[in-house]
Amino acid sequence: MKKLTVLEMNRLSPKQFKMAHKTPLVIVSDNVRSMHNIGSFFRTADAFRLEGVWLCGISATPPSAEIHKTALGAEESVWWHYFEDSLKAVEALKEEGYEVWALEQAECSVMIGDFKVNPDKKYAIVLGNEVNGVRQDVVDACVGAIEIPQYGTKHSLNVSVAAGIVVHKFAETLIK
Repeated sequence: MKKLTVLEMNRLSPKQFKMAHKTPLVIVSDNVRSMHNIGSFFRTADAFRLEGVWLCGISATPPSAEIHKTALGAEESVWWHYFEDSLKAVEALKEEGYEVWALEQAECSVMIGDFKVNPDKKYAIVLGNEVNGVRQDVVDACVGAIEIPQYGTKHSLNVSVAAGIVVHKFAETLIK
């Protein structure tokens, strides 16, 4: 089997990406410290053609060499917005008709395998700080929490890895 070349992959140009139909999903970064994780959010958002990335609190914003290192230019194609406060971002998304979920270990969380994505809805998923997770008041403002089951001695994943898992779950249904 031969690997595909860049030309054989028929990638969209940044201009084509901006004009293309988007997957109705937004990543919300609740005080994510690492610029490499932020860059990864952009790259994942580009890969699944998401509507955007909303950066909140201490989350860094482009332009940044460290974000670019993992985003590989996706920060220039993916639409993004900055909010000082994550709770205000969640409220704004709800006003725009998004169903907002936290990716968090919480009472009554829905395991990702049991979560049913409705193809007729728009979603936003809040991803939290690398140490403290999603702020409690932000979790409270969400419809609920989605949890990725884990079976080892650690009960956390790198936030960018967790983003890839949850975005893929939504994309399976939402990409048309």
